[in-house]
Amino acid sequence: MAGLRQTQSVENKHKLSNTLRNWLPILHSSLSDLGEAMAPFVEANPVVEVESGYEEDFEKKIPKKVINGQVSNSRTEQIEALTIAYRSLHDVLDEQLEAPLFPTPISQAVAIFVVENLDEGGYYEGNSEEFCQKHNIHMPEFEKIRARFAHVEPVGVGAKDLAESFLFQLDSSEISDNAYPLACEVINNLQDIHNYSSNNLFQEVMKIIGTFKNPPAIEYQEDSTQVIPDLMIYFNEENSIEVKLNDAYYPTIKIDANYGVEHDFIKAKIKEAKSLVDALDMRKATLYKVGLMIVEYQYEFFTGGSIMPLTLKTLADEFGHNPSTISRAIASKYIACDRGIFAMKEFFTTAIDEDVSNAAIKEFLVGVVKQENREKPLSDMKLLGLVQDKFKVKMVRRTIAKYRKQLNIAGSSERKKLYQLH
Repeated sequence: MAGLRQTQSVENKHKLSNTLRNWLPILHSSLSDLGEAMAPFVEANPVVEVESGYEEDFEKKIPKKVINGQVSNSRTEQIEALTIAYRSLHDVLDEQLEAPLFPTPISQAVAIFVVENLDEGGYYEGNSEEFCQKHNIHMPEFEKIRARFAHVEPVGVGAKDLAESFLFQLDSSEISDNAYPLACEVINNLQDIHNYSSNNLFQEVMKIIGTFKNPPAIEYQEDSTQVIPDLMIYFNEENSIEVKLNDAYYPTIKIDANYGVEHDFIKAKIKEAKSLVDALDMRKATLYKVGLMIVEYQYEFFTGGSIMPLTLKTLADEFGHNPSTISRAIASKYIACDRGIFAMKEFFTTAIDEDVSNAAIKEFLVGVVKQENREKPLSDMKLLGLVQDKFKVKMVRRTIAKYRKQLNIAGSSERKKLYQLH
């Protein structure tokens, strides 16, 4: 009897480990990329069939309370507002500033500094020497960490100039090993490109270079990435707040349990398929629980207030996971509510102090800029002074500039030109 219990325990543990192995990539992917994340598990399994969740009309899948809460009067615009959200360059980069590329506190500090000092095209223009002195590190260490931006999306961001951006992009290209040295040489001598035209590998090099983006963040100047919300939070008919999974957008997994062949291989594949279904259910359960916690801690936001200070550690403690695991779990996940679509990460703000969140400061900045004198728009230093007076906190100008960029507010000189044009 004891042996039977032990065997069952081992089988349950094995099933759980299989589910967890499948669950992590499925949890970490965005809803729009879920099919791609499942592909490796599905392709090698003859008993599994997956149907996409993108075939039905999106309008049928969302509660009318969420649609009707949108500001726009146009029905089409209301639906688009829930289906499409636009991610800024900073949104995309913030999700990548962690392990494995930036696993240590100093590497994360360097990465954050680089992102805070990008121009609109994605080129780095910060004062590296000043940073090194402040953090007591040497310039080669700083540059070694900054070079890891060659592996960050969009590739080329974080480079100092065109040549370095092209070298970053070259490392991610599919150029042949033979042509790679010539490509490096051409990129480093773009002014004298004609000198290399006689080389028999020149055409291949130019074909690859022709695909590179300049500036590297050009796609974020022109358009943004479409995203689909994982959760919808709204007030129901009883006027109580409700959390609903956008599960109609999930792919449907069908298992052919009567495959027609009695074989251990088929039995194993049916087990794997069931493990995949369990993993998908775990993703839904995890994100639903996250949604409930967000409502609990950020109730004021859903009733028209501000986002309150809430750290990832609070959520991690509830789940019994490491904060970095939770950070990856909520990356690229979005919530639709009657105030629009928001990244889950926005609800886990860094508290400036016990009572002030960076979301409250951003809201204050928006209000101040709306009321500013159009003849003399406020500089970042003046905005910094107003924030410090209002919230009684100590900050630096660079943080204000970062918040301003995240809010898509132009600098004071650009705003003055825009005011004059209008």
